[in-house]
This record gives sequence, C-alpha cells and structure tokens, in this order.
Amino acid sequence: MKQVHFTSIDEVYAFVMGFVNVEKGQATEFKLDRMRWMAERLDNPHLGRVTVHVAGSKGKGSVATLIARAIQASGTRTGLYTSPHILSWKERMTEAGDEIPDEIILSAAEEVFALTAGKRPDDFPGSELPTYFELTTLIAFCAFRRADFRAQVIEVGLGGRLDSTNIVASDVAAITPIELEHTQFLGSTIPLIAGEKAGIIKPRVPVCALQPKIEALEVIQARATALHAPLYVVGKDVSLRDILVNLEGTAVTLQATNLSSRGDSAALQRLFGGTTLKVSTDLVGSVYAGNMALATLALAQVPLNIRAEHILRGFRSTRIPARFEIIARSPLLVLDGAHTPESIRGVLTTFLELAPGPRHLLFACAHDKRHEEMARLLAPHFEEITVTRPGSFKQSDPIAVFQSFSTLKAECALVENTKMAIERAARIAREERASLLVTGSFYLCAEFKKWKSGSE
Repeated sequence: MKQVHFTSIDEVYAFVMGFVNVEKGQATEFKLDRMRWMAERLDNPHLGRVTVHVAGSKGKGSVATLIARAIQASGTRTGLYTSPHILSWKERMTEAGDEIPDEIILSAAEEVFALTAGKRPDDFPGSELPTYFELTTLIAFCAFRRADFRAQVIEVGLGGRLDSTNIVASDVAAITPIELEHTQFLGSTIPLIAGEKAGIIKPRVPVCALQPKIEALEVIQARATALHAPLYVVGKDVSLRDILVNLEGTAVTLQATNLSSRGDSAALQRLFGGTTLKVSTDLVGSVYAGNMALATLALAQVPLNIRAEHILRGFRSTRIPARFEIIARSPLLVLDGAHTPESIRGVLTTFLELAPGPRHLLFACAHDKRHEEMARLLAPHFEEITVTRPGSFKQSDPIAVFQSFSTLKAECALVENTKMAIERAARIAREERASLLVTGSFYLCAEFKKWKSGSE
C-alpha cells in the first residue's frame, strides 16, 4: 500500500515552508538547472497544455486572472498559478481562480515529496536543496496535470529570466508595466529589470506588453526582435477610451488602432468584429482598463477558439482578493496589496475618487520597499494614519516606515503589533465614519482579512 505523507493542505504548506524562501528574504542563487532536473524526474508536468506566461512589476496577477477566466469561459479548463496567497497557500494554484479539490493538490504534493525525501543538497544540481517557490511551482504543475487541465496561465514569481516558472513552453507571453523593484536581485535600473522580465520571451512566440516607460519597452522590443517574436503593444495596437470607474467595477472601450499595418492581425480582427470592443470587470480602478487591454491582446494570440463573448464573460466574472477589494461600503473599507510607489499612485487615485472623507490609512510594507516615496504620496490625503508590521511573514522595519510618514503627518501612530494596529484602525473608521484604506502589503491585507473573519 502506498504511503501517504499529507492529509491536509496545512501539512503540505509546512513541508514547502521547510525550504529556503526568498519571499521571506532568505537568500539563494537563482538558476533553472535544478528546476528542469526535478521536472524531468516528474515526467515534465509543466508541458502538454496551452500556456500563457505573465511577467511584470505590477498588475501581473490581475492580467493572469483575466486571461484565465476568459479561456475558462471558452470551455477550456484552465489552471491558474499566482502569488502571493492571501489566506491559504492553495490560492496559488486554482482552476481559473476557483478552488481545486484538496485531494488533487495532496496527490500532487506526494509526487513532489517523493522527489525530495531523504535527499541531501549534493543530490541536486548546484548542490543546493530546492526552494519553497520551486516546490510550490512543481506541485502546481502536477496538480494541473492531475486535474487534466488543457490550458494554464502562469504568473512569474520574481523577475522572469531565472524564475522557477520559466521552464514552461509558452504559447503567449504577456509583460505588465515594469518598475524599480527587487533591485537586489534584478538590477538597479529600469532597463536591467526589463531585461530580466523579457527573459520569458521565447523564439517566435507572440509577446504582448503594456509599458508606459519607453526604456522598458525598448528592451522588450529588442528581445522580441532578436527572437523573431511578434510583439503587440497596448497604446500601439490597441488604445483605450471612455474609461469608467465606480464602486461596481471598471469599463473601457478598446479600439484596435494598428490592424491595417500588421500582416498578423487576423486574430485581433476576429475578436473586435471591427475595430472596437467594450469590456468590463468587477475589479475597481482605472489600472484595470489597461490590464484588460493587455489581457485581450494576449487572448487574441492564444491558440484556442477564443471569441469576444468569452472575453466579456470571463472579465466580468473576475474577482481577486486584495486588489482594491471592497470589504464594506458604509463606511468604505478597501484592501489593496499595492507595494510600489507607482501602484500606490493608482490605488490612491481611485480611492480619492470613490471614498468620502474623512479618510484613515492603515499601512505596512516589507523592509525592501520604497516607503519614503509611498509616504509622500499617501500622507497628505488622510486625516489619520496607523503604521504597523505586515504580519510576521515578511521582514519589515516599521520604525523607519513610521518616520517616513510622521514627518509628513502629525496624526500618525506606530503600532507594531499587527492585530492591535488593525483593531485601532477599524475602531477609528467605525467611530469617525471614516473611509479606511489598508495597503502597502498583501500580507497586511491577509492579516486584516483573518482578523475580520474572526471578529464577525
């Protein structure tokens, strides 16, 4: 009788957490030889499905989910791999955002456990044990194979070129806006980071991009040209007009602007049925207009029978935790995992448009984030601010973050205990009928959701 090592998702999570975890700030050397070696011994569970690979600094989770929902709406069962998770580790591997049965994930984990059981570092290429993210990624691929999915949408974890997901044989690549992030791993300039992200581009495989920064787009264009990969760009091949954002979601009219000059535009013409396509989603924020445009470009290149109706239905059904997630409306309570100045700017714009005053902010971020810039953006717009830690998972320096905010706003409190900070912010919002924004970290949003579920 085959031995069973896992009887719950929590046990699998404990297993993978026993390995080096870059998300917690633990160091490792990024390379793909160990990942390829392990995948081969598992009979390459990442292959055999139509694959969309998504990289970028911000918005890649929502773009990946929009694409997966639309493919699923076409009748093709689709695996979706994203990070980080909010409440449960298994959120990282889903059927287009919907839960996969535990027994499938447990069986997939057994496959991966057998690969590592009793092994020493010298048993693996590079003489290092696998990482948390490598094992999680392998479990996802095995789960997608066991679930018999015919397509998969894979979000890059960190960078792209050497990310564990970059063993896939993609049919389409999508690259979201690039910012200065993880500079200790990816480089200190936009072109260097763009080069890492562009590492997911494969020879002759279509790539779609949304890149406001010219220096990022130039790097992507050069990589695509070198690999003879057709490149589609939001703003060039598809433009946006009539963007509407309210508490019910986001709508935009997409206009195909470059069809006549391209010889490979048949798929776009089929989707648009002319030159325009009006799409909408329950996701709230003008940023999702561009994300829907990028997802539409990618879907036009997927080698499946994707029609406009699938895109409309898929986008409309997309819901993602901690992406301008409205928890309550009176007073307004919003959770958003934005953790870069650029993404904070987008969240703030939407929040100020939709949230009546007074306004309160609960903020925390990991130690490597640009908190001084985020404080300058946020502080002037809130009557009171609470600064805390983003839970215990991520390394943080709340004192330094507090100093960044307190020099700009006198009404700022440092409460290092995350639960106590959440309770304080929630109490102020309730007593003062203040709109509350919780942001700076997905992990802070997760802690808030855990607290709220326990307090109801």
